Amino acid sequence: MNWQGIDLRWAYGDLLLSLSRRTRCVQRAYDVLHDALLRFALAQHQQPLAQPNAYLRRVAHSVLIDHFRRDARFQPLPEHHEEGVDGLVEDHAAPSAEHLLDIQQRLVALQRILDCLPPRCREVFWLARIEGCAQSEIAQQLGISLNMVERHMTRALLDLRNARELLCP
Repeated sequence: MNWQGIDLRWAYGDLLLSLSRRTRCVQRAYDVLHDALLRFALAQHQQPLAQPNAYLRRVAHSVLIDHFRRDARFQPLPEHHEEGVDGLVEDHAAPSAEHLLDIQQRLVALQRILDCLPPRCREVFWLARIEGCAQSEIAQQLGISLNMVERHMTRALLDLRNARELLCP
């Protein structure tokens, strides 16, 4: 059975077995394989590949590295153990120092952007996105029309999107 030049029996047989050995988890291996197949399908190939199975193996290896790197960002919390549904002890993971620093830097950048918004626009955004208020509640609480609440939210979201495009080209 072939799909875009890849022998799917090989992919779900040998390649999946190889990924299962590396991850020590069949579900993780399926995730890696499916991510690799998706990347393969989305890749823009000018010419047909001479060895699509070898290319897929390389893509799967890259996806596996990405999974391991993402997992390395978390560390188990030693004093927090909970008993799961099946009676097994589950470890909770805490983000690594690098991940926490990244989050902190993003929050500082977000705060700078929000500080540049007009006061009413910032207030509407805060009530809607942070406090979780409905637009009608915000309009009533601030004594403005629902249309103005929508305009303030639109302005805030556009400013945030523009700032994100500047920070992350």
